[in-house]
Amino acid sequence: MIPEIRHILRWCAGASAESADDELAQEEPLEIRVRGRAVSVTMRTPGHDEELAAGFLATEGMIKRREDVLRVEPCGRNEAGNLVNVQLAPDVAVDFDKLTRHVFASSSCGLCGKATIDAVRGQFPPITSELVVDAKTLLSLPEKMRQTQSTFDRTGGLHAAAIFSATGELIVLREDVGRHNALDKVIGYGLLNGLLPYDNHILLVSGRTSFEIIQKALAARVPIIAAVSAPSSLAADFARNSGQTLVGFLRGDRMNVYANEQRIRFITRA
Repeated sequence: MIPEIRHILRWCAGASAESADDELAQEEPLEIRVRGRAVSVTMRTPGHDEELAAGFLATEGMIKRREDVLRVEPCGRNEAGNLVNVQLAPDVAVDFDKLTRHVFASSSCGLCGKATIDAVRGQFPPITSELVVDAKTLLSLPEKMRQTQSTFDRTGGLHAAAIFSATGELIVLREDVGRHNALDKVIGYGLLNGLLPYDNHILLVSGRTSFEIIQKALAARVPIIAAVSAPSSLAADFARNSGQTLVGFLRGDRMNVYANEQRIRFITRA
C-alpha cells in the first residue's frame, strides 16, 4: 500500500505555521461481485482485494473452503481497479437476496443492515477448541504487530488485524482504513491459502472489538480474540455465548479477559 501525499499546514502552539507534505492512508470504494452480480460496496484501502472479497464471502457463510472459489478477477473495464468479480464453483449455492440486503457498507461498519444476532449464531455454531496459550505469549503480540505495520508508521491512519499461531508466530497481517476490512483480508488469506479454519490460532486487532469483529472471527473459527483496546458489551456477551476467549486492553504487561478465560494459562510470580 502506497500512501498518498497531501500538502498541509502544520502548526504547533508557540511556533509559526509551516507548509509541509503529509502521507495519508488511501481510501477508495471496492465493489464485490459474485458471478457478475454486485453484492457489496465497501470503502477500503486498495491492496489484497482478492483476500478482502474472499474473506467477506467467508464471513457471510457463502463459502467455506478454497475449492469453493474458482478465481477472483478484477473487472477489465474498471480502470481504477475498484471492482472484483468472484467466480464460484458451480456447486456453490448463492442466496443473492440475503447478500444484497447490505450492499453498501462504510469502512468503519462491516455488518450494517445484517440479520439478527440469532441468525448469525444459527449459521456459525459455538467454538469448542481446547487451545490453551500462555499469558506471556499474548503479551508479546502487540509489539510484533506494531513492528509489521509499515503503512501505519507512515500515515497513522490504518487499522490492523493479524493471525498468530498458538506459540505467537505471525501468520499474516493486513492493514486497512476499515477494521472489518483488515479482518476480512486475513480471513480471505487463510481461505485462499487453505489455512482455514483458524481453530488453533489467535486473532489480534489494533482497535476496539465490536460485535462484528467477534462474528467474523467466529466464521473463521478463531478461538482467541485479543485487542489493544476495549470490547463492546455486545461483543463480550456474544463471545461468551459463542465459546470464544475475548481479551481486551492487551498492553505492556496487562490484559483484561472478558470471556472464556480457560484458554489462557496464567503464571503468577512466586
